Amino acid sequence: QVHLVESGGGSVQAGGSLRLSCAASGDTYRINYMAWFRQAPGKEREAVAAIYLRGRTFNYADSVRGRFTISQDNGKDTVFLQMNSLKSEDGALYYCAAGNLLVRDALEGAKYTSWGRGIQVTVSS
Repeated sequence: QVHLVESGGGSVQAGGSLRLSCAASGDTYRINYMAWFRQAPGKEREAVAAIYLRGRTFNYADSVRGRFTISQDNGKDTVFLQMNSLKSEDGALYYCAAGNLLVRDALEGAKYTSWGRGIQVTVSS
């Protein structure tokens, strides 16, 4: 079992920045990907970004590419999501996820086996 705990959420004005953290514990040797997903009220869950933990490979949704950066702290088994130039449509509940995946499934939520509780990000205009 892999346990995930998100932190760093909050409220920010449009154009501002926020940094989310996801700390992984437990059987982390079993996972090769960690990712961020988000879900706004009344909308489906969508992928944001994913990172391959054993190399320098990243995946981003088109809507956040160039504004968001996913990164890894190997010493702490922690993944970050740096969010810059935030827009109102970025407001959502953000979830951290982990799993052992194929490269082609990096942004497929159904393929992830561990999930955090979610953390709120609110963007005001």
